[in-house]
Amino acid sequence: MNVKPYLDSTYLKTASQAGLSEAANIVVVKNTIDEAILEGFKLVMIRPEYVSLAKTTILSAGSNLLIGTVIDFPEGKSNLETKIKEANEAIENGADDLDFVCNYQAFKEGETALVKQEILIGTQIGLANNKTVKWIIEVAALSDKEIIQLSALIKNVVLSNFKEENYASVFVKSSTGFYKTENDLPNGATIPAVMMMLENASPLPVKAAGGVRSYEDAVEMINLGVKRIGTSAAKTIADGENTTNHIK
Repeated sequence: MNVKPYLDSTYLKTASQAGLSEAANIVVVKNTIDEAILEGFKLVMIRPEYVSLAKTTILSAGSNLLIGTVIDFPEGKSNLETKIKEANEAIENGADDLDFVCNYQAFKEGETALVKQEILIGTQIGLANNKTVKWIIEVAALSDKEIIQLSALIKNVVLSNFKEENYASVFVKSSTGFYKTENDLPNGATIPAVMMMLENASPLPVKAAGGVRSYEDAVEMINLGVKRIGTSAAKTIADGENTTNHIK
């Protein structure tokens, strides 16, 4: 199986997180973009401040590579105004996919009206600009019951407010890859979590991010029904190798 069309090649570290200078970090970003173009991946997923760089690079290469970026990353607890501002700036700079971090903490605290409102408005902004929207629910921070409930909540908001033709453009996504777990527990997509998402988000598509560390893992996720995979080791996976890196 050719997994490349499913892969969102990802680099979301700041310079300080990577232990690099700003200039050196930009080199890593540029290399990630160049590799994604060369390898024919679906998309390159980068931080908002690098979207313009990606757009220029991709246009210069005559490539069809898509650009994705994250909104309210990685905690998702900013107010709706902040989320909207970040989304509009990303659209203006040339992003194709907007990966919003859902306010999962608010959801856990029972503030479902707040969460529904941000999903509605964020999705409206994306779809109105012909963008793909993904809602990151951060499965490692949720119980099984909460994974089921939040996946269903996102689905219900979309099904109640948008046309069927839009469903394929609104994803439920597992993880940021930056959540800190205790005792080295998985902080990204697991088979049980993804199965719960698939069952309860359908007909919305699901993106598995984090935890996919080999070609075999990727194929298993695709066979389950996942439509996109976020990974910081896209080439390693596509080449059929394993990686022990943390995958974003």
